[in-house]
Amino acid sequence: MKKILLASVASTMFAGAAFADEIKIGVLLGFTGPAESLAEDMASGAEAALKEISDSGKFLDGTTIATIRGDSTCTDAAVATSVAERMITADGVSGIIGALCSGATGAILQNVAVPNGMVQFSPSATSPALTTVEDNGLFFRASPSDARQGEIMAEILMEEGVKSVAVTYTNNDYGKGLSDAFESSFTKMGGTVTINAAHEDGKADYSAEIGALASAGGDLLVVIGYLDQGGKGIIRAALDTGAFDRFHLPDAMIGATIEDEFGSELDGTMGQLPGADNPKGETLIQIGEANGYNGMAAYAAESYDTGAVMGLAMQAAGSTDPQVYKDFIMDVANAPGEKIYPGELEKALDILSSGGEIDYVGGSALELIEPGEAAGSYRVIKTEGGKQVTVGYR
Repeated sequence: MKKILLASVASTMFAGAAFADEIKIGVLLGFTGPAESLAEDMASGAEAALKEISDSGKFLDGTTIATIRGDSTCTDAAVATSVAERMITADGVSGIIGALCSGATGAILQNVAVPNGMVQFSPSATSPALTTVEDNGLFFRASPSDARQGEIMAEILMEEGVKSVAVTYTNNDYGKGLSDAFESSFTKMGGTVTINAAHEDGKADYSAEIGALASAGGDLLVVIGYLDQGGKGIIRAALDTGAFDRFHLPDAMIGATIEDEFGSELDGTMGQLPGADNPKGETLIQIGEANGYNGMAAYAAESYDTGAVMGLAMQAAGSTDPQVYKDFIMDVANAPGEKIYPGELEKALDILSSGGEIDYVGGSALELIEPGEAAGSYRVIKTEGGKQVTVGYR
């Protein structure tokens, strides 16, 4: 009933509303920093969805959408905050997509988005701490909390017959949150964590860290780090010293950087990242090819979905005002309504403009739960022949 009433209100608003010729959306990701190799495909994914909406000519009486990119750097909260402030005060954005990493996301949310009443929608921030941040209904994320990823990691390892592990994590909100969630789940399932130790990014030598991890022992090493920074260095040091030859890699360690650096050295290594067995997966590939990016790259589908849902929520609300359309994001993302997949955004705009309902499934089988985060499905990854390939879904 709630969605029906909201759709009726939106339909009425369309009839008399006047819209700007163009609105701007900020795409604020870590184009430099420890996960920079992920950012370009993510940004292009979000931009592809917004372009699809804009080019249809059916968005809010022909309003067009322009995107403004900004670099959150992943690790520098001051820079992330400054860029977000500029997007709002100078660029006049109507929403912010980002950030990539949890620390930058939290800094933007608390210092900029909430004080300015701006909607912020991250494709990839996964820290459990973001679930409980006071956000005034302005923050959403297309990836599940790492509380869920920790459970998935533990299940995979148990099924692989792994009973004891050493854990190293990047020393920030993301790393600490996921390492704690994993240790809790793994020990509850009967596993043993021999050591759970932080590492700093940007070091040239990780021999001391590897020495401590090796002394603690374990069937394998869980590396909760970044593929372009310390995580990569940890693996290289472990292989070169012979301390470990088996690893488990979570989401921020999945990507072309790891394939290029290690190739078949990591054959047999398991991991996971958010993702779903989507019947329209081929469409994501085609959209990526048409827009010059890899539609199946880590978090590219979630980024497309983030852009799509933000634009469709504006259409449902009949408004680009964040204080208005924020209340429509959960509605367009969830049932009831006609299911909407990648490449079908024009159809979604038509349905919403006529007062109908949609259930946006998108490229990641998106379903939002309170307080505005993804319910949680994962692609299980295994390195085979030097490539990280999908071997299942959870």
